[in-house]
Amino acid sequence: MADFFYKSSEPAVVSTVHDFYVQKNALNAQLVALGMKFGGKVAPMRDVDSHFAGGVKLSGGAELDVHWCRPDDHGYRSLRTAAKPGKGISKEDRAAIRAEHERLIALWNEHCPARLSSTEFWDRLGVNSGNLWLCGGIKFELDGTAYFHLGFQINKADHDSQVAAGEPTSGWIGGAVEILASEYEAARLAKLKAIEVANA
Repeated sequence: MADFFYKSSEPAVVSTVHDFYVQKNALNAQLVALGMKFGGKVAPMRDVDSHFAGGVKLSGGAELDVHWCRPDDHGYRSLRTAAKPGKGISKEDRAAIRAEHERLIALWNEHCPARLSSTEFWDRLGVNSGNLWLCGGIKFELDGTAYFHLGFQINKADHDSQVAAGEPTSGWIGGAVEILASEYEAARLAKLKAIEVANA
């Protein structure tokens, strides 16, 4: 698969990319808060379309299986849709387990943040999300410039002619210019350094 690199300093483009990361940082803070409610770290998850809460890393063993699915390969557990009480317990204990499970589900629903759609931001940028799902795309902002690494090429002339002809297009990012991989990589490393300094 080919790689294509672009940058844009158009204010609306930079603002959209910046906005995405503001919301992503807010989501990550909410995941930390959610984990505190349950006594363990919540896994930040993502799929082709969005970022969302995964399972919780809980300390404990088989006793957790009543309310939580078995841990995944990284030790994170997901809350069961229904409690799974063991056999041979009293009706009262069974009712208490169900009540506790309802409490856990209500707590999760109250504090679990909504999914953050990355497609929504790519749509705002004018990029075809189908191409992104197939070929991939990364975006970030540094010092008033937005940088993009796409698995497909965008071209203003092609985009305009395809739109005029009513044909599908890969999309176009306002003000985008194609750059060398080395320029993109230098910006990416500078961004990582800036994040490191901010978190120090």
